[in-house]
Amino acid sequence: MAEVNARAYNSVWQFRADAWCRLEEAAERLARASSHGKPTDQLAETVGDLVTKLAPYEHFWAFPGKTFFAQTQRQFSAGHYDRFARTVAKINRALVTESYRGGESLINVAHDHEALNTDNGQQEDISAEGNERPYFEVLVVETMSESQERALRKAVRSWRRADDEFIYELVVVGSGDEAVIAARLNVNLQAVVVRRRFAHKSSRELAALGDFVDSRVSEDLADHPPEERAQILAASISDIRPELDLYLMTEIEVEDMAGRVGHNFRRVFHAREGVLELHLSILHGVAERYRTPFFSALKQYSHRPTGVFHALPISQGKSIVNSHWIKDMVSFYGLDVFMAETSATCGGLDSLLEPTGPLREAQDLAAKAYGSRHTYFVTNGTSTANKIVGMALIAPGDIVLVDRNCHQSHHYGTMMAGAHVTYLEAYPLSKYSMYGAVPLVEIKSKLLGLRRAGKLDRVKMLMLTNCTFDGVVYDVERVMEECLAIKPDLVFLWDEAWFAFARFHPVYRTRTGMAAAKTLRERMKDPAYRERYNEYLAERAMHPEPTDEELLTQRLLPDPAQARVRVYSTQSTHKTLTSLRQGSMIHVFDQDFDQKVAETFHEAYMAHNSTSPNYQILASLDLGRRQVALEGVELVQKQIENAMQLRDAIDNHPLLSKYMHCLSTAELIPEEFRPSGIAQPLRSGLANMMAAWAADEFVLDPSRITLYIGPTGYDGDTFKRQQLMDRYGVQINKTSRNTVLFMTNIGTTRSSVAYLVEVLVKIARELDDHLADLSQTERAIHDRQVASLTADATSMPDFSGFHTSFLDLGGDGEPTPEGDVRKAFYLAYTDSFCEYLSPEEVESKIDAGQQVVSATFVTPYPPGFPVLVPGQVFSKQILNFIRFLDTPEIHGYQPHLGYRVYTDKAIEMATPTTTVAPAITNGNGSAAASKHSGKRKSKAAAD
Repeated sequence: MAEVNARAYNSVWQFRADAWCRLEEAAERLARASSHGKPTDQLAETVGDLVTKLAPYEHFWAFPGKTFFAQTQRQFSAGHYDRFARTVAKINRALVTESYRGGESLINVAHDHEALNTDNGQQEDISAEGNERPYFEVLVVETMSESQERALRKAVRSWRRADDEFIYELVVVGSGDEAVIAARLNVNLQAVVVRRRFAHKSSRELAALGDFVDSRVSEDLADHPPEERAQILAASISDIRPELDLYLMTEIEVEDMAGRVGHNFRRVFHAREGVLELHLSILHGVAERYRTPFFSALKQYSHRPTGVFHALPISQGKSIVNSHWIKDMVSFYGLDVFMAETSATCGGLDSLLEPTGPLREAQDLAAKAYGSRHTYFVTNGTSTANKIVGMALIAPGDIVLVDRNCHQSHHYGTMMAGAHVTYLEAYPLSKYSMYGAVPLVEIKSKLLGLRRAGKLDRVKMLMLTNCTFDGVVYDVERVMEECLAIKPDLVFLWDEAWFAFARFHPVYRTRTGMAAAKTLRERMKDPAYRERYNEYLAERAMHPEPTDEELLTQRLLPDPAQARVRVYSTQSTHKTLTSLRQGSMIHVFDQDFDQKVAETFHEAYMAHNSTSPNYQILASLDLGRRQVALEGVELVQKQIENAMQLRDAIDNHPLLSKYMHCLSTAELIPEEFRPSGIAQPLRSGLANMMAAWAADEFVLDPSRITLYIGPTGYDGDTFKRQQLMDRYGVQINKTSRNTVLFMTNIGTTRSSVAYLVEVLVKIARELDDHLADLSQTERAIHDRQVASLTADATSMPDFSGFHTSFLDLGGDGEPTPEGDVRKAFYLAYTDSFCEYLSPEEVESKIDAGQQVVSATFVTPYPPGFPVLVPGQVFSKQILNFIRFLDTPEIHGYQPHLGYRVYTDKAIEMATPTTTVAPAITNGNGSAAASKHSGKRKSKAAAD
């Protein structure tokens, strides 16, 4: 039987599940061998090993609970193998089916020694199939005896009522470090009750838990009085699980305690008076997160009889149920979908554009769940969300720094807003024909260059994708901190379309826009930071003023008296969490929102949102928020564990590893961006992952698996279409020349992971058999194909630069890289200004020293970012890059016509009277601005 090793797992849920399943199997074999008089020593050793491995973890769950687990251990130690096997089987069945969540489990008789130790082994059944009330667990932090704990459980159960909306059980720990461990491990927890008397450090041995937790909180709790310990512990738990409701019970100066530490707790109770009130408060706190105002209002509305004398014939299914020809819509979708269709904004419902009722409540609950100051629902995707934020904050002529590889909605959004765009270059990964993320030094370089040119006052926003499609995650907090040191009022837009789930994992959360914004705001409010900043200024004053080149390598600190934290995150809820397609959210943490943005945001929201939004999408966003508020931590842990198991299954398989492997952090993030030096933080334990995520400029999202398939001889698009999708129905989105990207999500199951591994093994086995039958000539052809796919890409172009017609001068007369994309875009609306050139014709003109300027966005999909934007100058590197792409879908390029470019006449007319020298493309495709600047009259002006 395969050994269960906790080190092979990255979260405890799968380790625990597998260990109990293997324990049931081993216990059954042990009982059978014992009853037949066969040797049991080896089987007993296996069982004992499994029990020993489970023991440290079972302390932190209500079921089966530490007391009952200890009694089960005694059955084994006493040699009652048959009774032990039956007990283990019942426990495992309850865990697998989750029937213990009914609340009427063995936990209720865990202290009845006679019931547990009778010779006939009769025990109360664990199942409670008739109870459908949601179940959760409450952590109680207090040092208490077993009898005290038993009395507390009895008291809590005595307050239960049949009409309670939820049921819960208690998990009791006696120390602060154990409380933090429980918060990390037990995803069933929804509330924590901190009582006055608890130790700072556990008396139990916790070394076995080191792979999953960091229990150093005991150091922070030492040498503090009980009240301060409670406050420190509450802050530690909130950092890990901010969604948990925290309660304090104390006997001393409860009124004073409420005033001093109440901001850390939902309620403060007197220990002798508040047991019933605490019980009711716990239920009420969970009910607040369970509440779905808009979904409930829509459901209630769907049950009302209405007369529709307005739009929407489909309302309540009326145009369908009376039809002779489309009744199959009802049989396919179900009647409730149509019963909830309406265009009404009253009668208990609400308006998306002017919410004042349940929709506004739903958005407020979402803001609390995601840690924002304001949250807005969007029913037509994050593409629209990005445009709303852009239009709300950018005025024509503002300068915006944009990741060139970001989603096309940013490019279109900045064009529509009239921004002058400075494109930022991500580091290239030539071997895989993809780009990573934008280094901080690149961002600082552009900001400092604009400051030299006297244009910093025009710089409004920085737009970055976090995380990238391929899973590269920024150090969000550091990027914002250093940028604010140069431009104190810079606005940040973090496109987290594929990262909405990150809020609900304690390690991921630190690198999200909303969490980093809150941390940065709190830090700059802290007097200790002001002292640190003054020391920083004093130290700098002792040295010559640093040059811009020196500033690129220094850690910059913002002035707390000037810096404003202005952060926006856009998220595709439907991509990584539960929502109907196109359900997205905008999260806002902007100190100046109410004073400077609220009105323009409202206008932008009105401009881009439909006046007839899909209520089903809005209701699904409300429900999706409820889900993550109550079980997001559990679902994201499972998502990550499934991804890690998929990685291990591929890379440890002898046949699969011959043709493919999962790219590691070291392969996707160059060493210069990883000061931690940890090459495989995803596979070397939680402590290493936390260390890398705390120190490295870029980290890799474990839920993304980039599979390198170059040795197969298949390019990414062929592998995706012909192998995965057409033959086996495996759906993926992103490919590159020699990679395919798999993403686990909260809906991924262990069975789906197993199916994918099975499919990959079939493909590899067929390839292995095919290669064995090739002739020498055919093998040579295959080897050449493999060589072309495993060599570095010949061209990974940087942004070639805007034509001078779409640039303006800096304060010193030198060109700066921002371009007027809107001017270039609308110039193409005059057909006579444009012509089509084939790739060969474009290349010929470049060779002749002429500049060819794109009139359109040219966007290969995937990956989905523009290679050319309106006003951009063609380069040979760009032509080669597009020529060798493996994807047949290139938006903005028509193979039978070629590229749409501006005529010489159009460029001449667009060129201002005073201009700058053209941007010159260097050998690797990047733009190098000419030092020459001069004045000349354009032909159009002369005419």
